[in-house]
Amino acid sequence: MVEIGTGTGVSGIHLLQGMRPDGVLTTVDIEPERLQFARQAFRTAGFAANRARFIPGHALDVLPRLTDGGYDLVFCDADRLEYLAYLAESLRLLRPGGLVCFAGVFAGGRTVGSGPQPTEVLKLRELLRAVRESEELMPALLPAGDGLLCAARR
Repeated sequence: MVEIGTGTGVSGIHLLQGMRPDGVLTTVDIEPERLQFARQAFRTAGFAANRARFIPGHALDVLPRLTDGGYDLVFCDADRLEYLAYLAESLRLLRPGGLVCFAGVFAGGRTVGSGPQPTEVLKLRELLRAVRESEELMPALLPAGDGLLCAARR
């Protein structure tokens, strides 16, 4: 699995809990301090050090270096302005049947609002439209938290 946006490691812990015992999480974050927080959180949660790979850097610089078709899941919870670019990279990274997920796609309810919207909301709408119209993806929009968009690669 690949996680874009490590944060403090909360989502990474849940991803690791759902993986096979030999599965590895590759987590990418632009802030090295977040990677350290997550490393400690994973250790405290009882995960062996070899279960996660921590890569500091801008996701759009790191993702092209990852193996084509080598992943079952890509979880995106980082810069929403870059979600469309993450989608393109995810399609390359995922094997058939793999899943890409985007957190926070409701943007506090603003993606369905009718008034003038900030760039972030317009980009999220573009993402939703691109996933819906893609021949390569089978989408599901879940009303969990602030919205979770998941799509399986055909």
